[in-house]
Amino acid sequence: GVPTSGKILSGGIDANTLHHPKRFFGAARNIEEGGSLTILATALVETGSKMDEVIFEEFKGTGNMELRLTRELAERRIFPCIDINRSGTRREELLLSERELKMIWSLRDYLNRQNLKEPIEAVIEVMKKTENNERFLEVISHLEKNSKG
Repeated sequence: GVPTSGKILSGGIDANTLHHPKRFFGAARNIEEGGSLTILATALVETGSKMDEVIFEEFKGTGNMELRLTRELAERRIFPCIDINRSGTRREELLLSERELKMIWSLRDYLNRQNLKEPIEAVIEVMKKTENNERFLEVISHLEKNSKG
């Protein structure tokens, strides 16, 4: 096992307890000779447990992407039940063209400024009416520009 550190995180967890799992999740970035490894992990948060929150915060930095689901949408049978405003990819500027990045930022800006109870519903409606991601982002960008005027 891992020796105790004597440092106790809030929630009562010894800091060294999370050493092996953090190394495992960090392995996705350290593949020799440029291979690719995808590790998918889930965490249940907002449970009221301080320990759950501490563990989540410790691991949050090891991921490249965070997809937040929302119980409210699931209870209303709206799928995917994604909390768009709290989900995202780190370092997206390395994955997207400058044009795509600007359109994504427009999407976020538009959704954040709307009085939509659930932004995913607006996104789903536009997705139903567009044939691909590029057209979707163009429509959202147009909506965003019109909403500012």
